[in-house]
Amino acid sequence: MADDHSHEASPTPAKENFIPGVKHVIAVSSGKGGVGKSTVASNLACALALTGAKVGLMDADLYGPNIPMMMGSSKGPEQKDGKIVPVENYGVKLISMAYLVPEEAPLVWRGPMVHQYLQAFFRDVLWGELDYLLLDLPPGTGDVQLSISQMVPLAGAITVTTPQEVALYDVRKGMAMFQKVNVPLLGIVENMSSFVCGHCGERTDIFSHGGGERAAEKLGIPFLGRIPIDPAIRDGGDSGHPIVMGNPASPQAAAFRDIAQKIIAALGGAEKSGSSIDSLLKKIKQPFTNS
Repeated sequence: MADDHSHEASPTPAKENFIPGVKHVIAVSSGKGGVGKSTVASNLACALALTGAKVGLMDADLYGPNIPMMMGSSKGPEQKDGKIVPVENYGVKLISMAYLVPEEAPLVWRGPMVHQYLQAFFRDVLWGELDYLLLDLPPGTGDVQLSISQMVPLAGAITVTTPQEVALYDVRKGMAMFQKVNVPLLGIVENMSSFVCGHCGERTDIFSHGGGERAAEKLGIPFLGRIPIDPAIRDGGDSGHPIVMGNPASPQAAAFRDIAQKIIAALGGAEKSGSSIDSLLKKIKQPFTNS
């Protein structure tokens, strides 16, 4: 029993000093691919930034990095004193493997190489002082998730799912993994929750409905909210204008902001100034760098 305790306690100092200027590191995960995890991560990062918080977004999906496209930033990072200066857009600091390798080049890496590059993304990037650093993880429970849980103290994990049962089965496995490595579970986001016709207003539950909430209740963790299926959200990701920035007055953007506020509250923070629609519109009219 004493051996187990000492094994858990020994990595703590290294974790605490790895990114000392970052208050909260949040993993955005999914049990399977195709559920919109990166869309949720990019919009949540923007929503947090609009509260006045200092926010970073690390694209930890080394094999399929797409955060630069979703955040409208193709220009790579610069270097300063041997360190990497993260790209910044929409008030969010960004780093991704997509900045560092050719677009068509596949990454065929084993675990040790993955661990090395993830470590560099923490240790060698000048994140500075951040309130929140979101990590867009690859789907599933593999080397990236385990490496990150060993490298940095995670404030918590968010899991993105679609409502159907096959996706929720994978959610339960992913949540169990985080529990096993003592990462707090901040909650579940149900993406692609329903589709509302823009012409007749009829709602269609394409992927069923309410599964995320049922899974959260069964696991005893918070249900953070639902994001609808909407072409505007997809357009925002494809064009590099997250809907939280591109159309802040929309109900879809409001859903992301509501989830962001629940995350802030769960981590013991308070909403900063500038949360009304009018002030958000004023902020967005300021000249963000859309590199």
